[in-house]
Amino acid sequence: MIFDTHAHYDDEAFSEDREELIGKLNENGIRYVVNIGTCRETCVQTLRLTEKYPFFFGAIGFHPSDIAGFNENEERWFREQAKNEKIIAIGEIGLDYYWDKEEEVQEKQREAFVSQLKLARQLKLPVAVHSREAAKDTMDIIKEHGQGLGGVIHCYSYHVQDALAYVEMGYYIGVGGVLTFKNARKLREVVEAVPIERIVLETDCPYLAPEPYRGKRNSSLYLPYVVEKLAEIKGLTPSEVEDITFKNAVDMYRISHVMNPVNAISG
Repeated sequence: MIFDTHAHYDDEAFSEDREELIGKLNENGIRYVVNIGTCRETCVQTLRLTEKYPFFFGAIGFHPSDIAGFNENEERWFREQAKNEKIIAIGEIGLDYYWDKEEEVQEKQREAFVSQLKLARQLKLPVAVHSREAAKDTMDIIKEHGQGLGGVIHCYSYHVQDALAYVEMGYYIGVGGVLTFKNARKLREVVEAVPIERIVLETDCPYLAPEPYRGKRNSSLYLPYVVEKLAEIKGLTPSEVEDITFKNAVDMYRISHVMNPVNAISG
C-alpha cells in the first residue's frame, strides 16, 4: 500500500471528476493521502476533504506565495483547527524566490515562515516545507527555528549535502514524479545518498506527473511509477519501497494512534 504525503485534491484541476478519482484510490493501492493547504480557502477545502474521506488527512498553512493573507487572526484559526485529529501538520510553508524576486517580498516570506515554524512547535506538529530557489535562507531558518520539529522537505530540489543536513535535523525528503524525469540527475544523486528510511512518497498533484504522463494532470494513481524508479535506484523491490516509505510517512506525521485500518479503505 502507498501513502501519498503531499497532494492538492482541492485544486480546480479536479473539479470535474474529483469524487470519481478519489473513489479509485484505495482500490488501486493508495492507502492514505495528506491534502495540503496553501491559504485559508484551500485549508477550509482540505478540512472538508478530511471529513468526507476517512483515508484523507490534512495539513494547514500559508504557502510563501500566499503569505499576504497570513496574520494573527489566521494563526488563531490554525490553533483551533489543529485540535482536529485529522490535521496532522503545518504546511505548505516555506520560501519561494522563483516567483518573488523583490527583497521586501522575500523578507515577508521569511517572517511568515518563521512564524509558522514557531506555531508548529507550539502545536507539536511536523511541517511540510516548500523551498524553491531559496536554499541558503531555508537552511538558515530551519537551523535556527526548525531544529527537532520534524516533517518533510517537500519536492526536494537541492544538493546532496543539504539533503543529508536536513536528515540529520530529523527531516524526511519528499520524492515524487520528478525522480522519473530524464533530466533528474541531481535528484537521483540525492536519492542514492539519503537512506530509504528518510524518504517519503508524494505527488504534489495535480502538478509534476511522472513519466510517461509528464505534463499531464498528476494524481496518486501514478505513484507506482515513482516507486519503480526508487526501487531501481535503491536496489529494492517495489513492494519493499512501498512498505518502507509507508512506515516513514506514518512516523513522520506521527499518526499511528489515529489510523483506522477498517475506515481507511471505506472512503
